Amino acid sequence: MPPAAVDSSCQRKPAPPGGTETVVYQSSLHLSTATLTFLGDLLRGNLKKIRSRWRKLPTGRIATIVLAVLRHDQRLADMAGGNRISAATVRRWVLEVVELLAARAERLERALKKVTRKGGHVVLVDGTLIRTRRRTGKDNRRNYSGKHKAHGLLFLALTDERGRLLWLSAACPGRSSEITTARYNKLVERLRAHELGAIGDLGFTGLDDDVDNPVVITGYKAARNKPLTSAKKQVNKLIASVRAVCEHAFAHLKNWRILTKLRLHVRHATTLLRALLVLTNLEDTRCALGQRS
Repeated sequence: MPPAAVDSSCQRKPAPPGGTETVVYQSSLHLSTATLTFLGDLLRGNLKKIRSRWRKLPTGRIATIVLAVLRHDQRLADMAGGNRISAATVRRWVLEVVELLAARAERLERALKKVTRKGGHVVLVDGTLIRTRRRTGKDNRRNYSGKHKAHGLLFLALTDERGRLLWLSAACPGRSSEITTARYNKLVERLRAHELGAIGDLGFTGLDDDVDNPVVITGYKAARNKPLTSAKKQVNKLIASVRAVCEHAFAHLKNWRILTKLRLHVRHATTLLRALLVLTNLEDTRCALGQRS
């Protein structure tokens, strides 16, 4: 039998759709040159320490990519496509830089010693919830905060009287309370050992059991059948005015948009927050020097 006729049009491959080329766009990164230089030098020092011969991009470009991910929450695939690298490489660089920065963050004991050495007497304590994605299994409920009606991780922070971040605790499940987290970190005992006082909000009421010589000072809570007197209202207003700088410190920290909703695994949360603490203090120091000059 003669071979069947084959329509040549059926063998033609469909033409690729138009407009599928990779488009790269530019974005402004509102950070100081000092921060970029600091991060580049930190990376160069680490590469020299581990004797790494090369990277796919210069350390300055790597620092810029990492800062874009942290500051603007840029997707890893987007940063990878614009720089001709893989998303896994960007992720590896981000985790590397975060670990290097977190190692420079001060722990609680060292932070309190620094306050005492500078002649300080009072620190401000507060907590914040960093929202995360909803997780499956048992971790779903333990990270759900009934107070905020959202999934997240709880962090405690200490600031000085000017609102400069001094210390961030390790990540705790979102269902934890601020007072429980403070007790877990033995905050009262360590403050008393360094002869320091702390001012907190009503979430820390009852943290310090020493009525005669309290270390942690909070406002007054109103009972259902016992409203606050005018004097207690004035005390609450005074404490709130002093604690305002603590709220400002958290606002500066959350300018890093990667904290809008954490997509990294929760095991990296503590390292990430401490790395951002170092970067936040670096930016605040630069702004303070600029205002003085």
